[in-house]
Amino acid sequence: MYKIGVMGDHDSIYGFAALGFDVFPVSGEEAKKKLKELAESDYAVIYITEKLASELHEQLDKYREELMPAIIRIPGVSGNTGEGIRDIHLSVEKAVGSDILFGNKE
Repeated sequence: MYKIGVMGDHDSIYGFAALGFDVFPVSGEEAKKKLKELAESDYAVIYITEKLASELHEQLDKYREELMPAIIRIPGVSGNTGEGIRDIHLSVEKAVGSDILFGNKE
């Protein structure tokens, strides 16, 4: 059975434990190791705070084209940077071949 994990600062992610998700309050080098560990195990979805994701661009790029895990950026307690929405927008655009919100920009 696949699992769902959440990575980021403690204040931003602790509430996800109430939903039954596995939470991992990490930062820096520990976050890089944890992301690799989760991605190579039974985690189908990994939510990661936008702030932490901004520190892990190189590592996240390794999994961008993979079917699993789905790595989804979420806002943290410090606010929304818009990166999560941008990623979803690009994924939808890639899947349907067009920008569904604003039409094709070609």
